[in-house]
Amino acid sequence: MASRYSEVYGAWKTDPEGFWSEAAEAIDWFEKPERVFDTERGIYGHWFPGGLTNSCYNCLDRHVESGRGEQIAFIYDSPVTSSIERISYGALLDDVKALAAVYRKLGVDKGDRIIIYMPMIPQAAVAMLAAARIGAVHSVVFGGFAANELTVRIDDCRAKLVVSASCGIEPGRTVAYKPLLDAAVTIAEHKPAHCLIYQRDMLKAEMTPVRDVDYAAALSAAKDAGDEVGCTPVASNDPLYVLYTSGTTGQPKGVVRDNGGHMVALKWSMPNFFGVQPGEVFWAASDIGWVVGHSFIVYGPLLNGNTSVLFEGKPVGTPDPGTYWRIIAEHGVAVMFTAPTALRAIRKEDPDAALVSKYDISGFRALFLAGERADPDTIRWAERALGVPVIDHWWQTETGWPVAGNPLGLGLLPVKYGSPAVPLPGYDVQILDDAGHPVEAGTLGNVVVKLPLPPGCLPTLWNADHRFRAAYLDEFPGYYKTADAGYLDDDGYVFIMARTDDIINVAGHRLSTGAMEEVCASHPDVAECAVIGIADELKGQIPAGFLVINSNVSRETSEIEREVISLVRDRIGPVAAFRTAMCVKRLPKTRSGKILRATIQKIADRQPWKMPATIDDPAILDEIAAVLHAKGIGI
Repeated sequence: MASRYSEVYGAWKTDPEGFWSEAAEAIDWFEKPERVFDTERGIYGHWFPGGLTNSCYNCLDRHVESGRGEQIAFIYDSPVTSSIERISYGALLDDVKALAAVYRKLGVDKGDRIIIYMPMIPQAAVAMLAAARIGAVHSVVFGGFAANELTVRIDDCRAKLVVSASCGIEPGRTVAYKPLLDAAVTIAEHKPAHCLIYQRDMLKAEMTPVRDVDYAAALSAAKDAGDEVGCTPVASNDPLYVLYTSGTTGQPKGVVRDNGGHMVALKWSMPNFFGVQPGEVFWAASDIGWVVGHSFIVYGPLLNGNTSVLFEGKPVGTPDPGTYWRIIAEHGVAVMFTAPTALRAIRKEDPDAALVSKYDISGFRALFLAGERADPDTIRWAERALGVPVIDHWWQTETGWPVAGNPLGLGLLPVKYGSPAVPLPGYDVQILDDAGHPVEAGTLGNVVVKLPLPPGCLPTLWNADHRFRAAYLDEFPGYYKTADAGYLDDDGYVFIMARTDDIINVAGHRLSTGAMEEVCASHPDVAECAVIGIADELKGQIPAGFLVINSNVSRETSEIEREVISLVRDRIGPVAAFRTAMCVKRLPKTRSGKILRATIQKIADRQPWKMPATIDDPAILDEIAAVLHAKGIGI
């Protein structure tokens, strides 16, 4: 069908308040907002002031009240525990009501903070929704995070309660959460009053008397007693959650999400961007510890009345690289969202996508990618393998929902490989030079968004409004700084090339590591790659590429390295000074799949560095250092 994008984006540009006022009609309000946008804070104002609502009510109660209680809300698929569970909207609401009553019994009230430190199990989503039900503020911490990192978050938000599980399950190992939680509470300055512990069958945790409460027993007791809690009306601008994201200052960086604007933005995005209708199965293969899990495993799909897949596993090794295709086929997934790094892991193990043919995925409509830059070669591979549109899109923890992408629900626009396509309504994306001046189309610069940001984006950082303004607003007055570098082409397509920290200066030329990675990844033997800038006395910086090779390749790695160097020289030119490429077994990543380029660079430049809190496997950094040293780098 012809795309309605220009019409819809134009309607927002012409009348932003009218556009978002209409979108807000899709949300149930206890009291309608007094107006659409509050300008009392200036250009960075509040959305839907005066409105009273509740996120849990909109996710659950209204669907059950309208007669859809039997519809499946969550499909819990856990290959690591060999279990599948289907949970209806009605059953989910029953659990959430009971857990909300448990929260109240433990002294938690509106505005209090709850830390959720759990694996990818249904109880984690119940914990989030029960917090929203009583107006408490939840902060999900990725299960298995180190004790010190958990302590920082407990102290910063002054959590009254921690909800946790006895363990998480990784391929081949069980991770005990309770000892990490106990250590965190011991060293925290602020002591939570209680810890609510869900005991998993594969590992039981020792309970601390008085402080620790058994999750299942408390929930069962609340149900037996008929304890139920209704939805607490909260202001549109009251916080729903705080999500801590990586920062460079060493101080906690808690992104705040409000209730009203968040719901309006997510509800609009599900049918219009992702192209899914109520009742369809949507799967975001992420974790609730990250923003994708908040927005598109829990809140977005439930607001839209979808069935959401809750997946406890990995794209490979649980048990094989065909796990994603099995889930799509078995559960009737219409649209899926994952990270490019997951596809690259699958491609490395199954380069010819042979496992796709084992499954009937004829009902699958589209695959969305975000979280890391999606190189064109990976997108083309997935298009060939799956036979559906593969849609790159771009956003951040701070924005909470996509900034730019090809809107499936409005009709797809022509694909430009390497671009997440066009800005979505609410986002006026521009490119500025370092002095804050607009640059011409095709010129690399700072990607910014003209204020005000749309509903759903962060209003501030938790207890740090001054740091919020310094980090995002002060450098380019009137704009939100994304800290990404890229350009707009003549058609208004956005190209995100790197974080601004990843733009390297080679003999006075500002070059994008993302452009070099794109070339490296085009080599048929390369599964994934990373390019960093290494300090050089003569040129300032010179690029170095790290290459992970497909599993079925038996050629000499030195030959592949020479071919990749030649490719970059041919396609980008001698100006790139790309003369160093090295094959590695794997790349260091965060648990959400982002490559830790800055840490690799510090190792190469012999600069002080500390172990990133979000790293998936610390041993990989030792492997990287050994490869660098073998090349005479970083010694």
